[in-house]
Amino acid sequence: MIAGLGALAGRYDAILCDIWGVLHDGHKAFAPASEALANFRRAGGTVILLTNAPRPNPPIREQALGLGVAPEAFDEIITSGDVTIDLIRQRKGAPVHHIGPERDLTLLAAAALRSGQPTRLVAPEDAAYVLCTGLFDDTVETPENYAHVLADFARRGLTMICANPDLVVQRGDKLIYCAGAIAQAYEALGGEALYAGKPHRSIYETALARIDALRGRPVALQRVLAIGDALRTDLAGAAAMGLDALFVADGIHREELYAPDAVPDALERLFAPPAPRPIAAIRALAP
Repeated sequence: MIAGLGALAGRYDAILCDIWGVLHDGHKAFAPASEALANFRRAGGTVILLTNAPRPNPPIREQALGLGVAPEAFDEIITSGDVTIDLIRQRKGAPVHHIGPERDLTLLAAAALRSGQPTRLVAPEDAAYVLCTGLFDDTVETPENYAHVLADFARRGLTMICANPDLVVQRGDKLIYCAGAIAQAYEALGGEALYAGKPHRSIYETALARIDALRGRPVALQRVLAIGDALRTDLAGAAAMGLDALFVADGIHREELYAPDAVPDALERLFAPPAPRPIAAIRALAP
């Protein structure tokens, strides 16, 4: 356990930092986290915010700043939505059924703008593939609400593009289901899912290329630190890419680590083999 990012910062030229659960909880920003990243940048470091948000980066930037994340805390934001746009474009306007909130339809608009070819949004029975960005109403629904339609998609052999591989995310003091939970349920039925964000390689390759461009030279992997709160996405993705990782404990794993009934040595148990192991942990990101 470390008290602040300053204990490690000198080892790295760049940081890939998760947003939700590290910089804010969906309701408010964590000021010490912004301060930690701003300090790193003032010392010459580069910070890319890397998120599984299933929308293009402009609205995610607007949301983060609106919640109080400091603009000086990061250089750029890369989202799983940015990667999803390319997957949609590859389907050349094929009819798609969307599972998720209406606000995420900006993905289809962005894909159409880049390709010059509109994507037809259709009913489940007319779809050639499925785009899942989340649940229609994540305040009350669970993946079980989608069992019937997923079974039909699997029977027809449709591919699902999952724009947010997270299973759950922390919103205030609650955990809510994300698109990854629906994609996981779909795979359990024999369906094929393509994942756009962490822990999958494409989003990291995009981010690392952007770091090289911003710094004007290639940056060695051992000089890049990944920061996140999710074992399955942030830490697994960093391990697969050969990056060091800093685990933020007061995120989605908070209950199993710090609840009154948490087992002794819960943190060590969380990272017992074969789980990916970070180089350090911090209760909450701070300078």
